[in-house]
Amino acid sequence: RYGPVFRTSIVGHPIIVSTDPELNSLVFKQGADSWFKPWYTDSFSEIIGSESLMFHEGFLHKYIRGLVRERFGPDSLKSLLVDLEGRTRSHLGSWSVLPSVDLKEAVSVMLHGFAVEKLYSFSDPEMIRGHKQSYDAFLRGLISFPLNIPGTAYWKCLQGRKWAVKTIKKLMEERTESPRMGERDYLDFVMEEIDSSESPLTEKMATDLLFLLPFAAFESTSSTIVSAFHYLTAHPAALAELTREHEGILKRREESGSGGISWREYKSMTFTHMVTNETLRLTNIVPGIFRKVMKDVEVKGYLIPAGWTVMVYPTAAHLNPSVYDDPLSFNPWRWEGQKVNSGSENFMAFGGGSRFCSGAEFVKLCMAIFFHHLVTKYRYVQFD
Repeated sequence: RYGPVFRTSIVGHPIIVSTDPELNSLVFKQGADSWFKPWYTDSFSEIIGSESLMFHEGFLHKYIRGLVRERFGPDSLKSLLVDLEGRTRSHLGSWSVLPSVDLKEAVSVMLHGFAVEKLYSFSDPEMIRGHKQSYDAFLRGLISFPLNIPGTAYWKCLQGRKWAVKTIKKLMEERTESPRMGERDYLDFVMEEIDSSESPLTEKMATDLLFLLPFAAFESTSSTIVSAFHYLTAHPAALAELTREHEGILKRREESGSGGISWREYKSMTFTHMVTNETLRLTNIVPGIFRKVMKDVEVKGYLIPAGWTVMVYPTAAHLNPSVYDDPLSFNPWRWEGQKVNSGSENFMAFGGGSRFCSGAEFVKLCMAIFFHHLVTKYRYVQFD
């Protein structure tokens, strides 16, 4: 109605909404002299943590991204593949004997359990359940009216964060008093970074990082898996092609006598990656990406005043009929011959520029493992 770039107001802030690829690309170009800086509401900052990765720039942002990649980057995921596959097989097996499964909750529980085991070495079921419940409360109030009164979603969200942060601090104190011997988890790695004289990592930064990672690991990933499940059950041709790809991989593996999924097999799952991209294009898990304008910017005849905020709207790019033919249709084949492991001005499922999501590979790996075992070992399911 108002063109590709228009002004409005969101939660009392003057906002420029951009669906324009050229402006979006400019917004994502980060650097010391960038005109656009990350911006979030005060309430969101309080919930996520003021020292979170989202709020840092330049050297600190690059440094913390490196810490995240230490656990969720491609090199680390190679070593986690076996455990992740084992957990997926176990959970699928347990679900198969149940009359029905709440898939979103079941996948969230599975991935949350995996994340806290690798991050903190949690093994006690009660501790894991309590931790998950605190994140459920956190999630329900994440985008709610910031009314901090007992009983409101926002208050429950802050209580969930408070419980989770308290648990993390207690773990950090225990590791300081009695360092673990033997196999190291991610918390051990972070503690060593805090103690290093060459590291800029503070205890507050570490706490906010350790708080955010479990949420990042299970929430967006489980949403993507459930969305893909929905699209595939509604499109038999795509499901058949996905099944053929994974049955072919399974047959070749049986002939060679090898064990579970290898990293090489994962990277060869071309159609699976196409399904992932198409799912993310249609689902648009991130509804908006916000940047604060640091100085007056003139672009394409528009003057954006300093102090205003630009919201890049990925949905508009992902459903643009001039870029994607029949954009509302689920069609994984549209990605054939294209790069499926990176972002662009027309595909922003994982953000863009220097803030391209560090966990993108984790989402894709979880998708690949889940559907590999689902389509090769299980058949008819009904999605409600």
